[in-house]
This record gives sequence, C-alpha cells and structure tokens, in this order.
Amino acid sequence: MADFNVMRELHTSATTKIILLVMDGLGGLPREAGGKTELETARTPNLDRLAAEGICGLSIPIQAGITPGSGPAHLALFGYDPLRYEIGRGVLEALGIGFDLGPDDVAARGNFCTVNEQGLITDRRAGRIPTSKCIELVQMLRAITLPGVEVFVEAVEDYRFALILRGPGLADGLTETDPQATGKAPLPVQALTPEAEKTADLLNRWIAAARQILASQQPANMVTLRGIAKNPGLPSMPEVYGMKTAAIATYPMYRGVAKLVGMTVLDAGHTVEDEIAALQRHWNEFDFFYFHVKKTDSAGEDGDFDRKVSIIEHVDELLPQIMALKPDVVVVTGDHSTPAVLKSHSWHPVPTLLWSAFCRPDRAQAFGESDCAQGALGQFPATDIMPLALANARRLNKFGA
Repeated sequence: MADFNVMRELHTSATTKIILLVMDGLGGLPREAGGKTELETARTPNLDRLAAEGICGLSIPIQAGITPGSGPAHLALFGYDPLRYEIGRGVLEALGIGFDLGPDDVAARGNFCTVNEQGLITDRRAGRIPTSKCIELVQMLRAITLPGVEVFVEAVEDYRFALILRGPGLADGLTETDPQATGKAPLPVQALTPEAEKTADLLNRWIAAARQILASQQPANMVTLRGIAKNPGLPSMPEVYGMKTAAIATYPMYRGVAKLVGMTVLDAGHTVEDEIAALQRHWNEFDFFYFHVKKTDSAGEDGDFDRKVSIIEHVDELLPQIMALKPDVVVVTGDHSTPAVLKSHSWHPVPTLLWSAFCRPDRAQAFGESDCAQGALGQFPATDIMPLALANARRLNKFGA
C-alpha cells in the first residue's frame, strides 16, 4: 500500500514520465468452459510485447472477494486505501462536470430509469437515452423546489445526472435508491445516522416530485439516486508523490475522481484518438498521466463479449502512438473486472502489467489473465501500483540508512 507519509518522505524530483493506462472493467471471464476471456481473445501484439518485457500480475482493487465500484477502485489505483477514503459517487459526478461543491453540499449521482405500471424497474438505465434527452429531462426536474435548501440538477452524460442539495444542516450517511436489479421498485432514501434524517426526508420529497414530472416520459419515467455524499477532502497526489499529475478521461465521473485527488483534468474529447492527441499536446507539461478508456466497461455491462474484444484490440492498435512519446514507465490495467458473461462488475482480480527499463522480466509472455497469474507480481493490492511505478521511474529515495 502507498503509505502517504513514507511517499512524502521518499519522493524525489526526476524528469521521468509515467503513464497509467486504465481500460475500465478490463478483467473478464470465458464465455464457455475452457475458453478464453475477452482480453485473451483479443489480438494484442503491442500489449503482449510490453507484458513480455515487463512484469505482470493480478491486482485486487479492494479485498479478495469484494466487488468494487468505480470510485473506490480508482482510488486504489492512485494509491488511496479505498476502505479508509470512502467517496460517494455523487461527489465524483458533480466534480467531473465542473460543479464546485461547497461544504454545505450533498451530491448524488442520478440515473434515469424505466418503471412499469406497478412501479417496478424494467431498465436501470432507461435504454441508455442520449445526452440530449438527458438535458431535456434535467430542465424539467429543475422546477422542483425544497424548503430551506437550494437544489441543483445537472446533466452528466447519457442517462446520468447529478443532484446537489445546498443548505445548512445537511449530512451524508444515506442509503441509495437503486436496488441494483430489474423487477424491483426503487428504494427510499434512508438515514444511517440521526443527523442524516433531514437530508433523507428532503431527497425522498425530491424523488416523489420527480416521479410525477416524469410519469408521461418514455423510456425515462423514473430516477434512482446513488452515492449520496459530501466532499470529504483528500490528500493531493502532487503533494504526496511530488509529481505534476494530469488526467485524460472522456467520462465525467472519472474526471471527478481525478480532480478529487488533485490532478489537472485535461480536455480529452470523446474518443481514444482524441485522448492520445491530448496526451501528445500536454506531454511536456506533466510527470504522470492517468489515461482512461471507458468503453471496455460499457461493453462488459451490456454483455457484449465481442464488442469488448474489439475495443481492447483498438486500444492495442493505438498503443504505438503512446509508446512513441517514450514514457519511462507504463502501467496497463483496469479498475476492476466487468465480465460480459456477468453483465456487471465482479470480484475477479484485474490483469496488470508494468513496463520500464528496470523490470525483471517474468514468465508472462502475453497480456491476459492466465499469463498475468504467472507473473512476478502475483496477486497484489492495487494500492501497490503507484509505489511500484514511482520506483521504476526512479522517483523514490532509499528508506533508512
């Protein structure tokens, strides 16, 4: 784990550059017994070369057997203990769209969803409505007012929005309303502490009003709220690691988690090609780049094995453009596994490779789950990735005499 006090003590200045390439939901499972995972099925000659020249393993985002959300899984990649630094998804969504959260704000990540006449959810993402429709529905929801607080509703992307309440006496410690399954009704917000009861009541009033406004809309005729929280304030990566850090991500939530830990969030466009162009433009300005690819996870959640394979192959085809910048350290991994056969995040350890001039090559000859299981890193905590990357970049001094 990245002990921040030790990192502060040992980090040293250098001219080396690190890239952390995160293919969201990278880990997978075979679709038939004895088959290959999505990553193993994909043709990835460039990733395979890095794996053969570097060191590999399977990273564990939280703990063995624990299925992680995207927020805590990313914190682990950045070296933050996700069990100590718990971050609500609402905070990440709000920060990701540039909303400036204040100390009296409580933020929630909202999903538009579809319910039937019985009020049971038939589609948790409302058919992945386009962002243009999301913006239209958000305008309608902005008519809702609540006593004693300001209410902000902001479109994020596709079926996602952010809800922020601002006022005195608000507290987090609240349950989510998404039952995480179809065929069930949205849940009420419940307070986990007495201090949060006022906030729970306000959010339930807002949801009831939203239900009435959206009743005639299809397919987005209801909402769910997730990750209801305040901004906790975290140690910043530049201060802990002594590096200028930048984030290249197309989805707001990932820009949010990067902003939360002190990264400079760059304009990354909409495609992987756009992201590479941003990396090239800003290459001389930063020491560390977090480079996020979202669509591997989306394909896994949709249960589309072949599309996930094709996205991995596309990243591999573009990898030479990244390597042409001559980074000193490259880490390729995912924040968690999203097997297409499960259509969801899972607890499975994540394929991880670390490439630098100072690696001791191991038995892994290709980048996939089976090869990574034979790698020198073994199964290891994802929080170890940052110290390993800094060491290989010659950015950590010796500890002790």
